[in-house]
Amino acid sequence: MQAMMMHRPLRIIDILTYAVEAWPDQGIISVRTEGDIHRACYPETLGRVAKLSHALESMGINLGDRVATLAWNGYRHFELYYGASAIGAVCHTINPRLSAEQLVYIINHAGDRALFIDTTFVPIVEDLRDQLPRELTFVILTDRAHMPDTVLDALCYEDLLAPHDQTFDWKEFPEDTASGLCYTSGTTGHPKGALYSHRSTVLHALMVPTGQTRSFEAGRRVMPVVPLFHVNAWGLPYTAPLRGMTMVMPGGNLDGASLFRLMDAEKVYSAWGVPTVWAGLLEEIKKQGRVPEEFDDLVVGGSAAPKVMIEDYEARGVTVSQAWGMTEMSPIGSHGMLPPSLQDAPAADRIAAKACAGRRLFGVEFKIVDDEGQRQPHDGDARGELYVRGSTIIRGYFRNDAATKAAMDAEGWFGTGDVASISPEGQLVIRDRAKDLIKSGGEWISSIDLENAAVSHPGILSCAVISIPHPKWDERPILVAVAAGDKRPSLGDLHAHMAPHFTKWQLPDDVVYVDALPLTATGKISKLSLREQFADYRLPDLREAQT
Repeated sequence: MQAMMMHRPLRIIDILTYAVEAWPDQGIISVRTEGDIHRACYPETLGRVAKLSHALESMGINLGDRVATLAWNGYRHFELYYGASAIGAVCHTINPRLSAEQLVYIINHAGDRALFIDTTFVPIVEDLRDQLPRELTFVILTDRAHMPDTVLDALCYEDLLAPHDQTFDWKEFPEDTASGLCYTSGTTGHPKGALYSHRSTVLHALMVPTGQTRSFEAGRRVMPVVPLFHVNAWGLPYTAPLRGMTMVMPGGNLDGASLFRLMDAEKVYSAWGVPTVWAGLLEEIKKQGRVPEEFDDLVVGGSAAPKVMIEDYEARGVTVSQAWGMTEMSPIGSHGMLPPSLQDAPAADRIAAKACAGRRLFGVEFKIVDDEGQRQPHDGDARGELYVRGSTIIRGYFRNDAATKAAMDAEGWFGTGDVASISPEGQLVIRDRAKDLIKSGGEWISSIDLENAAVSHPGILSCAVISIPHPKWDERPILVAVAAGDKRPSLGDLHAHMAPHFTKWQLPDDVVYVDALPLTATGKISKLSLREQFADYRLPDLREAQT
C-alpha cells in the first residue's frame, strides 16, 4: 500500500527562500578582494541570486551545464551556489591551490561552460588559457571599478547582473537533478569528481544539525574557514541559512592574526576549518591572552586535531568537536558532539572522546571489513577498512567508470580508504589512512597515534610520521617535525615522552627537523610530498651498517 502524501521535489533554492522568510535579519558578511567588508541580509542576497539566474540563462547556460568557480569565501561565491543550481545548472567549485596540470584536467574533464574567477586568481587562468576549452566564458567576480587588466576576454560580474530583475520564477525539476560538482585533490592519479544532487544537498543540510547540535544557534554567527571550493565548505552555505545564522566569510586572509581580528570584530560564535588553520589561530590567541569575543564553538575536520590542540582550546573555554567525512560524502559523515553520558565525565575521558572522529550522522551507515571483505564487529577493538552508505554519499564518480568500480563493493557501499574501529556505542576511531599505516615486521603501526603523541611534546609545533623501507623490518617510521622554538628535542627526548603509550619497536627510528611541512591543496599535511622529499633518506641503523 502506498501512502497518500504529497511529493514535492527537494530544491536547493528553497533553503534560501525559507531563510528570507524566517530569518530576514540574518545574512552574509564578507571580506572582499577589493579590500573592504560587504554586508547583505538574506532578502538582499536572494534578489542578487535572482539576477544571477537570469544572467546565466542569458549566457546560454542550460539544465546540466557546469558553471565553474575559482574563488575565495565571499558573498558572490555564495550567490553562484544558489544561482546556478536554481536553473538546473551545476555549480562546479575548483580548488585554486591545485597544480596547473590538475586544474587543466578538471576544467576539461568537467566540460565547464563558464568560469567565474576572483581577481586573485586571474593570473592563474591567464597562464592556462591555451589549455582550456575555447568556448569557455570567463567572468571576473568584481565591479567595473576593480576590473583588472587581463588578456582574458572576460565579463564583469556586477555588469553581468545589473540589467536583470530581482525576482525569478524558480524552476522545478526532479530532486535528483545534479546541482554541484567537486573533485578530490587527486593525491594519486587524476582527481575524481563527486556529482551532488538537489536531494543529497538538502538532506545533508537537514542532517548535519541533528548531530552537530551545539554549532547551530539562530541569530549567532558562523565562519567557514574551510573554503567554499572544498566540498561546499562542509555544507555551511546551505545549513547556516536554514538554521538562521549569519555567515562571516574571511576571504583569502587565513593567517591567525587576520582570523582573530575578523572573529573578534564580527563576534563569530562558531568557526569551521582544518587543524593547520586552528594551530595558527591558537598562537594568536596566546599572544593576545584571550579568545575572540563570543567565540565558543570550534569544528575541526579535514584531518584529525591533535589532542594537545583540543586541550588548549577547551582550557580557554572554546568547545571543540571533530567532524569526519570525505568529498564523496557531501562531506560530513560523523559528528563530535559528546553524548549525555560523557557530559559530566572526567576531563580526560571527555578529551579522549573529542580526539576521536565522533559518532555517525543520521542517514550515514558504517561498516568495517577485513582484507577478505568480511565484516568486523563494532566492539572498539576490531579494525578494518571503513565503508559507508547513505543518501548523501556518491554511488560512483563523474565520468570515471574505472574509479567507480574500484571504490564500490558488491553491496553498493563506498570504500573510504580509512582504517577504523567502531565502539558498541558507535564511536568512530580513524586509526589511519590505509596508505599511511606502517607495517614493521608484520605488525601495523599507526602514524596518527605516533603524531598525536609527538606533537604533545612542548618542543614540537607540528609533525608527520612516514614510513621508510627497511630490508629486515619491511618499513620503519620516522618523524618529520617542525620545532616549536630554537631548541629541538632529541630523538631520545621524544622517545622518553612517547614511551608510556607505545612499545619500543613502535617508536620512530629517527626525527628529522624541517622549517615547514608541505600542505595539500586542502590544507592538510601532504605525506605524499614528504615521501618524495625523503625518497633517498636512509635510516640510522642502515647508515651505520653502510659505514
